[in-house]
Amino acid sequence: MCGRYSLTTPAEAVIALFGLPPGPNLRARYNIAPTQDVAIVRRVDGARALAQMRWGLVPPWAKDLRVGARMINARAETVATRTAFREAYRHRRCLVAADGFYEWQKRPDGQKQAYWIRLADGGPFAFAGLWERWRGEPGEAVESCTIITTAANALLAPIHGRMPVILDPGDFDLWLDVSQGDGAVGALLKPFAEGRLKAVAVSSRVNNVAHDDAACIVPVHVGPVVSEAAPVQGQLF
Repeated sequence: MCGRYSLTTPAEAVIALFGLPPGPNLRARYNIAPTQDVAIVRRVDGARALAQMRWGLVPPWAKDLRVGARMINARAETVATRTAFREAYRHRRCLVAADGFYEWQKRPDGQKQAYWIRLADGGPFAFAGLWERWRGEPGEAVESCTIITTAANALLAPIHGRMPVILDPGDFDLWLDVSQGDGAVGALLKPFAEGRLKAVAVSSRVNNVAHDDAACIVPVHVGPVVSEAAPVQGQLF
C-alpha cells in the first residue's frame, strides 16, 4: 500500500513536469498523510489543471466522509471492477504529484523500519490516481482521490509487498484520456523499474503525522535488507 508520501520539489519543477500554467504555490510536504489535502492534476476542458483534494476517495453513495479513510489506495488488480472505484476509473483519472513515498519493513526484532523511496535522479513524479466528488448536506461538496497500487518490484519486495503505480511522463496523456478504455490504460498499472528508484532508510519520526519537516527524510543506518524470495537488484541505502 501507500500510506504516506512526500512532495518537497519546488513548484517550478512540478509545473514543468506536468505542463501546467504558472502560478501554483506548493509548500514543501515531507509527510503527507491520509485525509489531508493533496495536489493532483486532472484534465479540465482539454487542458491539465492542478487541484487540491482530500486523500481517501469518498464514493458518491457514501453516507459520510469517514469512508474515505479506508479508500486511500485502490488495487490495480480490482480497480476496474470494485464498486467504490470503477466509475472513477472509467471517467475520473488523475495524476497525484509526489517526489517520494514511504514503506515500512518488519524487522526480525518485530520493529518496523521506515524507508523513503524516490527516483534515482531525485526528481518529482506522478502516481496513477482516481478522483471523485461527494455531496453531503445541501451545499456541501468534497472532492477526494486515491492512489493505485500494484505488486512491488524487486527493490521494494523485501520491504513491502505493494507499491504505488508510478507513471512515466510519456503516459500522462493516455492516463488522463478517459476516452481510452481498460485495454489501453490497464497496461500502465505495473511495477515501476527498480533500477530507477532508490530506497533510503529513515528514522521513526515519519511515523507521527504531526511531523512534516525535512528531518523525516534524513537517512539513518540500518542492517542489510534480505529476502530469499525477492533479492534486491536496485539501489538500497
